[in-house]
Amino acid sequence: MNIITNDKVKLEQAVIRLKNVMDPEIGLNVVDLGLIYHVDFDHVDKVIYCAMTLTTQFCPMGESIADGVSNVLEQYFKDYNIDVKVIFDPPWNSQLISEEGREFLNR
Repeated sequence: MNIITNDKVKLEQAVIRLKNVMDPEIGLNVVDLGLIYHVDFDHVDKVIYCAMTLTTQFCPMGESIADGVSNVLEQYFKDYNIDVKVIFDPPWNSQLISEEGREFLNR
């Protein structure tokens, strides 16, 4: 997992929840798939900024996956507003998949 953050303790809590968000076409969660790039916590303004990607810019489930990320963070971090941005730079590639994800996908 190579998620960039400014709060490693809160990131650990976020990752537990984000592992419940699945890419329905692949059947793997967004963390192990390597779709989450950054999760930063603004403790003053109470905002969580999440930068994520999709396996392709034309992913038909992209909006649903991003909404799932937003929803799980919102449910756990009730005092925070959630700002999820889908980005494509750097582009996703299969090297971002975690070891657990590779085992799941039998790679």
